[in-house]
Amino acid sequence: MRRRRGPCRALTEDEILEAALDLLDEGGPHAASVRGIAARVGVAPNAVYTYFPDKAAVIKGLVERLLGGVDHDVFADREQPWRQRVEALALELRAHLSAHPGAVPLMIGGPMNGPQALALNERLLQLLADAGLNPTDAARASYLLIVYVFGSIALEVADVHQAGPLPPESERITTREAAFSATPTEGFPGSAEAAAAMAGYVSTEQYLWGLGRILDGVTARVAPLANLTARGATTDDPEPAEMPGPAGRRGIHSA
Repeated sequence: MRRRRGPCRALTEDEILEAALDLLDEGGPHAASVRGIAARVGVAPNAVYTYFPDKAAVIKGLVERLLGGVDHDVFADREQPWRQRVEALALELRAHLSAHPGAVPLMIGGPMNGPQALALNERLLQLLADAGLNPTDAARASYLLIVYVFGSIALEVADVHQAGPLPPESERITTREAAFSATPTEGFPGSAEAAAAMAGYVSTEQYLWGLGRILDGVTARVAPLANLTARGATTDDPEPAEMPGPAGRRGIHSA
């Protein structure tokens, strides 16, 4: 007698995303094909399309999954200084995403507009409001910070020409130092002098240094505007003559 076929194994979206993330961790950003995902979970490729209409939907699900793993508790305490909370958020994102370097290029290759991405942006807007920024400036500063954080992580990942987890930071800096030492610098005196600093571009110190300069910039107008308000002006008033822009012209409102 012919044996009856057993029931098809039911999948979940989470199993598919876990398989995709494993493939990215093992083989880099091009490893997570629908066919490869299906083989990993033991089904035909068509079964994957039951849960995700195309690979783009899988990638969007991965982005949401990774952002959903970010620990909001490290930067949600409004009793802590706002700047300290932004740094905690930036470090949490860097640590969490760097653990899956194969997924990082995919994350910045499309819109981040799912519920987890929006929740993260909402938290960042709250942080910047606590810093004294108005809603428009907070939104623009939020975008600037996201570009910096994800751009920095993407460049760190791209600096390592291999699949799998990133080597320890100290090892990556040492590798960069060796590369700079072996590179002829005749005719490039500035690069020769800055070699040690350039080797440290992938360091936590450099990451926080850049973040600090951005935070200095986006909040530079907060204190002067607070002083104007205290004297009876409003933040919508034009800037006074004693605050000139470039070449002596009056400055324009921040974009």
